[in-house]
Amino acid sequence: MKQLKKGSIVVRKSHQKDVIFTITKIIKANQNEIALLHGLIERFEADSPVDDLEIVKPSIVKEELNKFNQKIDNKINETLTLRTLNQNRHIHEKVITGKILHLDGDKKYSTKSYYYYKKLGLNAIVKNIPEYQQPKVVYSLLEIYNPDILIITGHDGMIKRNIGYHDIYNYRNSRHFIQTVKEARRYDTEHQKNTVIFAGACQSYFEALISAGANFASSPARILIDFLDPIVIAEKVALTENNKYITIDDIVDELRDGKKGVDGIGAKGKMIRDVTFL
Repeated sequence: MKQLKKGSIVVRKSHQKDVIFTITKIIKANQNEIALLHGLIERFEADSPVDDLEIVKPSIVKEELNKFNQKIDNKINETLTLRTLNQNRHIHEKVITGKILHLDGDKKYSTKSYYYYKKLGLNAIVKNIPEYQQPKVVYSLLEIYNPDILIITGHDGMIKRNIGYHDIYNYRNSRHFIQTVKEARRYDTEHQKNTVIFAGACQSYFEALISAGANFASSPARILIDFLDPIVIAEKVALTENNKYITIDDIVDELRDGKKGVDGIGAKGKMIRDVTFL
């Protein structure tokens, strides 16, 4: 078997090879080698003994990445088709969509998110910022970009499953997301803003994220959320008129696992529409 190293793409044998990961680091712990893992196509962070890992065949990796990319393109095409069908040729309108600032701890997902936003013609700034740095930079980024919508995401995961649901230290990155939300709300208070916030990733501490001030968050059922979930939230808020209130029920059918993956208190839309009848 090939030697495992940073960048190797692997599965965990003890978890029935359920998630494909990339090794981000290998460390020594009590005479054992432990690999730190990021989901290849899931917003999930984990660790594993190196001897529990198995390298994934390149052909399988290519197939999974092709499916991942095709899923994004299918969603883009579906949205653009629906938008075309809803257009009224007898109405001329000027539309200003909500401005999005998206902070993502994963460089690959940052690139994919930017691609999605731009294909849909949305006004979005995407920044690849590690989860632990997000609380330190969010205030200044909000000052610079003055967005209507803030997405705070990356990788997360519970260290011990099925216990410690209300122990912040049982989550890999939830504490960073929570502090980022609090900093964003401090910005709102000091600048008289009302930013719509989505926060979280796979298995994140949903209740604490909502308590900190997020409008939408993951993950109520502590499950793996879909890559598209945060950007679908951003899209829907950006394209909902500012005199309408959007709830999770307006979005739930477009989320892979519905309210098990994402829920929240809702928010007013951020789109401004100026309509002229011809």
